[in-house]
Amino acid sequence: MEECSIKAKNLTKRFGQLIAVNRVSFCARPGEVYSLLGPNGAGKTTTIKMLATLLQPTAGEAWIKGYSILREPHHVRRTIGLVPQDLTADDELTGWENVLIQARLYGYSGNEAEKRAREALEFMGLMEAAHRKVSTYSGGMRRRLEVAMSLVHSPEVLFLDEPTLGLDVQSRRHLWGLIEELKKQGKTILLTTHYMEEAEALADRVAIIDLGKIVAEGSPEELKSRIKGEVIHLKLRDPGLANGLAESLARELGVEAEPKGDTVVVRVQSSGETLPSLIRLVSGMPIVEIRIVKPNLEEVFLELTGRRLREEEGFDVFRFRVMSRRVRR
Repeated sequence: MEECSIKAKNLTKRFGQLIAVNRVSFCARPGEVYSLLGPNGAGKTTTIKMLATLLQPTAGEAWIKGYSILREPHHVRRTIGLVPQDLTADDELTGWENVLIQARLYGYSGNEAEKRAREALEFMGLMEAAHRKVSTYSGGMRRRLEVAMSLVHSPEVLFLDEPTLGLDVQSRRHLWGLIEELKKQGKTILLTTHYMEEAEALADRVAIIDLGKIVAEGSPEELKSRIKGEVIHLKLRDPGLANGLAESLARELGVEAEPKGDTVVVRVQSSGETLPSLIRLVSGMPIVEIRIVKPNLEEVFLELTGRRLREEEGFDVFRFRVMSRRVRR
């Protein structure tokens, strides 16, 4: 177990008849970012809650820096920092007060508690706003505050559960940079996300999780190597033409072409070599869009599960949670 900062062995969680996590096993090595990548409902948060000793497994076991989550939960909690999806900071307190309380909950007092609170806020770039009420913070600042609260006791292992959920692109990229800095400090980070670009940008290794099971594991490059060549998507104005077009392209170009609704999906070794001939064949047809997709983690997920990873983000989940908290008050 020494080579694993986080080791899960057959972790399982049932809620009645529902198996939320199904015999999940993995090893996150010291100093790496290990990502659980999957859609909402895949079992990512339930896995983190079990690892953080917030939820008792139905079966299986896990160790954090060698400490058992079942037999040594107190040691596990001293070793980890947790940034949950939900907001934990008190809106009516300042950022400074929230982080200082967290330091005191971990047993620090006086100058030491203040020193740790200051260092955590400075690292997350929040000292200028430290004495403002959290209710005045933007979504990105709130997320950074949550990370600051989780770092105040200098944990060796950090759990980040969808840390950029609902953030705008600029705030997301800022948080990515801070996660990279934490990795340079030697912390082991378990990151859950359903953003494929986040996993590709940050993770040393990725476990694709779906319906409670890990269906594939490896570095982003290793996973993407499962997809051979490139994919061309031809979107038609008339879906009724998709079958005929797919048959024609397969016959004339010797490629794999599959109709999917109003789109024909063509798999090729090289889009640059195939595209000129393909365009000649579809000339005059009611094509409304041609899209070339190079291998990425979303295509890997599609290949493994038959479904798309990306979900519609029709509303800002983060702001909805903030609003809900204020209404409850």
